[in-house]
Amino acid sequence: MAMINISGVSKWFGKVQVLNRCTAEVEKGEVVVVCGPSGSGKSTLIKCVNGLEPFEEGTVTVDGISVGDRKTNLPKLRAKIGMVFQHFELFPHLSVIRNLTIAQMKVLHRNEKTSTENGMKLLDRVGLSAHADKFPGQLSGGQQQRVAIARALAMNPIAMLFDEPTSALDPEMIQEVLDVMVALAKDGMTMIVVTHEMGFARKVANRVVFMDKGEIVEDAPTADFFGKPRSERAQQFLSKILQH
Repeated sequence: MAMINISGVSKWFGKVQVLNRCTAEVEKGEVVVVCGPSGSGKSTLIKCVNGLEPFEEGTVTVDGISVGDRKTNLPKLRAKIGMVFQHFELFPHLSVIRNLTIAQMKVLHRNEKTSTENGMKLLDRVGLSAHADKFPGQLSGGQQQRVAIARALAMNPIAMLFDEPTSALDPEMIQEVLDVMVALAKDGMTMIVVTHEMGFARKVANRVVFMDKGEIVEDAPTADFFGKPRSERAQQFLSKILQH
């Protein structure tokens, strides 16, 4: 069974259908990039994976656990699925290291010493151990996003979801975040990444899922998607985005 299985998922916001029978699978250790025009349902789809958005039709399973089942303990499941948002979502009143330890202590019931040691290892991994005692507001956007990635990793997730992690960053800071994500992929982390960074997709993704108007139009190996996308809509999208 795939690590993440999305089958026939549909979702509405009021009368507006934002996802239409979306089906995709992500194997353990696979990196899947989700791309498409704004408003195509990309972010909504990955938020359905960890239950941040409820859905009306279809099923989503993560590691064999049904996300949509009312009996599922969603907070416990979310602890196993790291999520990195567009706007960092760090606690501004807590130091960087406290941002990394608080969930470990409250959710995983680790003691403070173990949580701090783990947090410092992860800050070192993303190149920020010297900033442990600073507050998020004292860091650049790129540094804050790397802290957010370290915080997600602190929960020992079985998979990571990235929702346009570089779109709020200055161009100079994008690469430092992508470098961390590339290293994660090389380490075998299962990842779904919503992004417009096509260079990252080409370099790291095993597959590319292309969405438009709430539907998965194309799901193809990376080389096939960039070499010869099957759908005319994907061809149009690539012709515009790859010119820049």
